[in-house]
Amino acid sequence: MLITLFPGLESISLLWLQITLAAAWVVLIILIAWGVSRFTNSEPEIIRKIVHIGTGNVILIAWWLNIPAIVGITASIFASIITLLSYIFPILSGINSVGRQSLGTFFYALSIGILVAGFWYLQQPQYAAIGILTMAWGDGIAALIGQRFGKHQYELLGSNKSWEGSFTMTFLSFLINIFILLATQGNIWQTWVISIVVAIVATTLEAFSFLGIDNLTVPVGSAALAYSLVQILVLN
Repeated sequence: MLITLFPGLESISLLWLQITLAAAWVVLIILIAWGVSRFTNSEPEIIRKIVHIGTGNVILIAWWLNIPAIVGITASIFASIITLLSYIFPILSGINSVGRQSLGTFFYALSIGILVAGFWYLQQPQYAAIGILTMAWGDGIAALIGQRFGKHQYELLGSNKSWEGSFTMTFLSFLINIFILLATQGNIWQTWVISIVVAIVATTLEAFSFLGIDNLTVPVGSAALAYSLVQILVLN
């Protein structure tokens, strides 16, 4: 009845529903991570990756529900402040990088705000999803594979990597790109070429992970490259 009398209430109610669903997903991931930490003997890095991968998927909810950009940008600013404070106070001791000095969590939150601001403005949210999911799944799984099965090591600017982890990063980045681009622009040859190129570049960016900067360069670089290549190879 109130919505009928005041049409503006409908948009407000929809906005709060969108925010609630996105927030509920993030809370669920945090609860899962807490449960794994509390009731299992999992390593701290496993807990961190649950949060890293799980929270990244919120971009799909934002895309699906067409959540306004201001919501994502505000959440990114808030999360960035919290993560910066966590390096001074033990707020997110179980989520920040384990055993190394890193600003990765801060860069991760910052990258979400940058991508939402840019690609929501362009009305091309699929590229924000490409960037964030490449970071969430590609980097997240690659790190676990590299730690457990990485027998062939290499060092780049002080960062120890493994060829097994890097291959995983390339493969998952390719899958993320191909699935999203197939869904948004169809099964054309450019889709496959773009997915391969973005995957290789994302892996290269991930290899340069000094102070966790890859949590910014990988998502922003992957999204920007995918968007640029589509403009050049598909739309021109």
